Amino acid sequence: MCGMFELRAVSFETGFAIAEELRFKALARRNRALGLWAAQLLGHQADVAKAEADALVEEQIDHSDDKALAAELGAKFSRAGVGISRHRIRRMMELKMAEAMAGLQAG
Repeated sequence: MCGMFELRAVSFETGFAIAEELRFKALARRNRALGLWAAQLLGHQADVAKAEADALVEEQIDHSDDKALAAELGAKFSRAGVGISRHRIRRMMELKMAEAMAGLQAG
């Protein structure tokens, strides 16, 4: 009987690890897409946009904080005179996360 409980525990742990890996990958994809979206709105060229998107992914690896990310993007937009609300930024974050998850689940 003990073996069955151990097997079940290992199964849950494995499932959790897989879910966390999927979430990590999805966040990286979301942040890259979000960075490209922001760079486009800011009028940056493709090479600068890619570099900014990559930097956004790197920043979020150690400290993923959606509130701080939305605030940072809002501040960038405000400094550039781009009229994008925090609400719209949050909605775009949700959309890009859903797209990232769908892409990962599709393979």
